[in-house]
Amino acid sequence: MSARPAFATHHATFNHVWSSLLLEELYRLGVRDIALASGSRSAPLTMAAAAHSGFRRHLHFDERGLGFMALGLAKGTGRPVAVIMTSGTAVANLWPAVAEAQLTGVPLIILSADRPPELIDNGANQAINQQGIFGHYPVYQLNLPSPTQTIPAAFVLSSVDQALAQQARTPGPVHFNCMYPEPLYPGDAYLDFADYLAPLGDWLHSEKTWSPWLPSDQSCPIQSDWAELAGKRGVIVAGRIQDPAQGKAVAELAERLGWPLLADLQSQIRFDSRNLIHMDLALQNSCFASELARAEVLLQFGARLISKRLGQFIKQHPWQDYWLVDPQPARLDPDYRLRRRLLCEPAAFTTAHPVGEPQQPWHKLAERQQQATRQVRTACDRFSELGVCHRLNELIEGQLFVGNSMPARLMDMLGETGKGPSRVMTNRGASGIDGLIATAYGFAQSVESGSAEPTTLLLGDLSALHDLNSLALLGKTSRPLVVVLLNNDGGSIFRMLPVPTQDQLLETYYCLPHGLHFEHAAAMFGLAYRAPTTLAEFEQAYAAALEKGVTLIEIKVPSNEVAEDLKTLGAAIRGH
Repeated sequence: MSARPAFATHHATFNHVWSSLLLEELYRLGVRDIALASGSRSAPLTMAAAAHSGFRRHLHFDERGLGFMALGLAKGTGRPVAVIMTSGTAVANLWPAVAEAQLTGVPLIILSADRPPELIDNGANQAINQQGIFGHYPVYQLNLPSPTQTIPAAFVLSSVDQALAQQARTPGPVHFNCMYPEPLYPGDAYLDFADYLAPLGDWLHSEKTWSPWLPSDQSCPIQSDWAELAGKRGVIVAGRIQDPAQGKAVAELAERLGWPLLADLQSQIRFDSRNLIHMDLALQNSCFASELARAEVLLQFGARLISKRLGQFIKQHPWQDYWLVDPQPARLDPDYRLRRRLLCEPAAFTTAHPVGEPQQPWHKLAERQQQATRQVRTACDRFSELGVCHRLNELIEGQLFVGNSMPARLMDMLGETGKGPSRVMTNRGASGIDGLIATAYGFAQSVESGSAEPTTLLLGDLSALHDLNSLALLGKTSRPLVVVLLNNDGGSIFRMLPVPTQDQLLETYYCLPHGLHFEHAAAMFGLAYRAPTTLAEFEQAYAAALEKGVTLIEIKVPSNEVAEDLKTLGAAIRGH
């Protein structure tokens, strides 16, 4: 494989020199994907990205969707993704994606173009104060000065090195605000900046970074009281785990300890045969809950659990000890029950804390869960939101991205053990309903080159309306992408909450019925469309969708049906 050419010394403008330095150092640090929206002030960054042979470029006209697309790419690849946009409110539109990235430790690199200082706060067009626009959410942020030859090129490179070193220690978004004066576009000829770049020496001809920061040790410190903890009646809870291999290590540990495994949808082991699949619903059964309450200690891997019932059990139970293992350096303890916090990956913990002979289970939770499982299968044996989500768990091929609100809860409640998806991803940091289509598209694009693995997106109708622009992205995918859209005409989750119903308060101010369907939206963006009315038709529609480009499968159901179905199911599990 031939070496990449030397860094160019001829550029359109001095703005382009700094832009090329920024992107080249990002490339050397492992960035391979750039998400771009059009704009004039960002022209130097756009032209540098277009000229660089090492990047995959992803385009979108909507900056809010652009940020979420980059988020999905970064979640899927596990690598930082750069985002380029122009100045003004274009930058502000990235705010929701930046917040989600910070809360879930996703490495985004925001390269926002800006006016120079002399064009801020004086009536200049498309200019707002962009310094610190994302508040405290970036893990590193720098307002770069307007490019000038009085500042050495090494300043630009070392700034990138420092930013990504900080991002490696504390995963999350990085923000470079790039203040570009005119000219933004090439003149009659490219200019020679060899003298300015000469102090970079062999960097110009090598593939090395300017000033690399050596990574810290990622091993897990051995806990001297591990044997004591392992000898008690324990529970393992698996929350958000990004890597399926890390999730497998957790399932194997639970099996060797003889402890019950309560795995969240986001854990990558939700469908593992060792998981108590219907524990959320089974917690409504007094026999199951009392058996689980015999547990003495809790070992949790990953945070941000979907199940509210499990969260309440963890909060209220008198644990003798409670450990959390998670690589994200954040508190992740909303109920303030944690007694020990281990900052490492699950596999590092299990390697440092082996278990000798496999232990026999101390519990009979699998037996106590059987009633809930029977009731779930009965409740899901017809066309409904419950039925479709339960059936999708059995049909799923490839990756799964799950939206927030009811879809995440239903998929977490209703799964069956089996093959399951290859990976499950969510936006459960801020847990917003915006940007879900764009994130799922980015996640789909993260599949390895040459693979035809499909991606399925499950989301609700209000989430789809929030991100309707991003349906334009879906037609660009080269792999099958299936959108399963649960349309219950508004925010049906509010029917599960104690919202007063008098004077139409629930309907008018919370559920917000819209009366819209998505057939014409699919046609507008060139997507195949199906609207099954039976479970058999849904199975056929999903199987057909896996064989072609992008299909939107709309599940039209009555507004109040899912709330009533869940109430009925809960009563049956409780034995009422």
